[in-house]
Amino acid sequence: MAIRNLRLEGDEILSKKSREVEVIDDKLQTLIDDMIDTMHKYNGVGLAAVQVGILKRVVVIDLYDDKGPIVLINPVILKTKGEQEVDEGCLSFPNKFAKIIRPEEVVAEYTDREGKRVKVKAKDLLAQAICHELDHLEGEVFVDKILPGTLEYIEPEKEQKRHD
Repeated sequence: MAIRNLRLEGDEILSKKSREVEVIDDKLQTLIDDMIDTMHKYNGVGLAAVQVGILKRVVVIDLYDDKGPIVLINPVILKTKGEQEVDEGCLSFPNKFAKIIRPEEVVAEYTDREGKRVKVKAKDLLAQAICHELDHLEGEVFVDKILPGTLEYIEPEKEQKRHD
């Protein structure tokens, strides 16, 4: 298992569409494990394969509850319900946050890492994370969808200069 390099704002791979996964093999399992490790290292809630430079339709999400990480291969959103205004950030856009309108609930279908097709009804943060990560698979990033005037840059703690 390894920490992969994150692709950051300005990297053109982030605007490319990801391809369907044809086969779930050892190489894909290693990618999934690396993605989970990378997401955890940077305290992310979700990570799409494109964010580590791999154009495959693979997403990992961890709400840091007792369920552990969820792996979504070839995910699709079947339906959405309602809307919520949420604060959102992205590991590929470090220290940037903004408000976005996302569905309150989604029904998604995906293949898990064992190859079983699974349907999930997600609400709130999980619904938000699924929408955010599936946008990545389409080459869309959250800064393209923000509510005007809500983008904030938060200076990282360790880089702040002291003025005393």
